[in-house]
Amino acid sequence: MTTVFQRTALTPRHLTRTGERLSFIYLERCTVHRDANAITAEDADGTTHIPSATIGTLLLGPGTRITHQAMTVLGETGAAVAWVGEQGVRYYAGGCALTRSSALAEAQAMQWANVRSRLAVARAMYRLRFPDEDPAGLTRHGLLGCEGRRVKDCYRAQAARTGIRWHGRKYTPGDFAAGDPVNQAITAAAQCIYGIAHAVVASLGCSPALGFVHSGHELSFVLDIADLYKTEIGIPLAFDIAAEDEEDVASRTRRALRDRINETSLLDRCVDDVKRLLLQGGPGPAVSGDQDVVTLQSDGDRKVAAGRNYGDTTDSDEDEAMLW
Repeated sequence: MTTVFQRTALTPRHLTRTGERLSFIYLERCTVHRDANAITAEDADGTTHIPSATIGTLLLGPGTRITHQAMTVLGETGAAVAWVGEQGVRYYAGGCALTRSSALAEAQAMQWANVRSRLAVARAMYRLRFPDEDPAGLTRHGLLGCEGRRVKDCYRAQAARTGIRWHGRKYTPGDFAAGDPVNQAITAAAQCIYGIAHAVVASLGCSPALGFVHSGHELSFVLDIADLYKTEIGIPLAFDIAAEDEEDVASRTRRALRDRINETSLLDRCVDDVKRLLLQGGPGPAVSGDQDVVTLQSDGDRKVAAGRNYGDTTDSDEDEAMLW
């Protein structure tokens, strides 16, 4: 059996850790190209160089064009790319980041495939969001009800703190301007956090689709992870921005959120949270960013070396392989 080729451009040791990268960069109405190991954004005001290895997620807004060479260097350095709407408030498509090991993806699949462990992860997610409340014993419907009440309480508390009149959460898909300023700010913050969560999930090699709370969507797990930080970071910041000024809330929210994420090292925390959730209840598989190894599955949940033809394997060879 043939194997996939071993990448020679960059090894994981050469890549900037996800937690140490800029959370995201939003570009619109420009042409994105490559200059050595940087990408360039060229518009009417000139050309800006951006080191590609420092990017967590590149958000491409309306009016952007990106070259094949730019996508090549972004892929080599492990940056996620997402095509988004005006001001980054609607997700259209995404390019996956570079990954080496399937260890976390396998752990995710194992936790997801078992009904009990899937519920256990959902409870652990609730506990991360609301550490003052123990969700042990709650059913799935019970978790949803508790989460809904806590989010409503958060909205009311932030409205009282900032003095904003709150009329409820309102968002019309495809019509961002239909919401009042604070709802626009909440939407802008949420979409940016979705992009960040997507970058982390992809960079760790997890499946964006296998969610533990959300389901039925290609980004279910991304939505799960993004929601961990909604009431702590996204909603309070959105109310702060809307309380300061009702003009241009989307871009101001995006800039403030980027600063807050960098100040709190949220990317690093997000990586740790994903690993903790997927590896709970046992040591799980070894997770290393330095792995670039392909193996084959044999009997007894054992792995044997790839790049070898087992068609002529003798019985003694098979017995020896089982001992690996």
